[in-house]
Amino acid sequence: MRLDHLSFAAGPDGLAGTAQRLGDLLGAAFIDGGVHPRFGTRNMTLPLTDDTYLEIVEVLDHPASDKAPFGQAVRARSALGGGWLGWCVAVEDLSPIEQRLGRESVPGNRHRPDGTELRWQQIGVNGLIADPQLPFFIKWESDAELHPSVGATGEFSLATLEIAGDPQRVSEWLGESVEAPLEDVKVDWVAPNGTPGINAVQIQTPSGLVRL
Repeated sequence: MRLDHLSFAAGPDGLAGTAQRLGDLLGAAFIDGGVHPRFGTRNMTLPLTDDTYLEIVEVLDHPASDKAPFGQAVRARSALGGGWLGWCVAVEDLSPIEQRLGRESVPGNRHRPDGTELRWQQIGVNGLIADPQLPFFIKWESDAELHPSVGATGEFSLATLEIAGDPQRVSEWLGESVEAPLEDVKVDWVAPNGTPGINAVQIQTPSGLVRL
């Protein structure tokens, strides 16, 4: 179990505008990740060290975005002005999580602009919708060399997660201590003052720490 990626919902400036805005703050360029046809969304990504990455995601005018929980979550967050949507944990086996949550994982895929397809299974987005401090889970089916973190230069890394929430609640959701997927990341837990979830993220860049 490890931290896989962080998701940021596009704001009123749209996917490209949000990526440009965050990229300017970081001194980095997000790349076009392509479309998630099953979810009615598309993303742009930034590789980070330690097999993690950032994604900025935007909902499409597509029927799938109204039916798929991930599309619903993105639409709702963007409607509030955009911002941090949630975090995702990668696991080798989804079976224990499926049994604990009482439902099956769903397939996901994404087509990059060059035609390359990424495939995975995921579960837990409904939990994120109900309680945004909770991560969702992913099991990659594509080869490791296609993971969106590939290409990281080593100059950009996740330094701190600021989460409004309860680590005990998150540990119960994970089925083990929250320190397992976040052992290499500093986490500042704060009491929710409103909606729980990611308050901010600090990224180490060549120019120093940047708080998003």
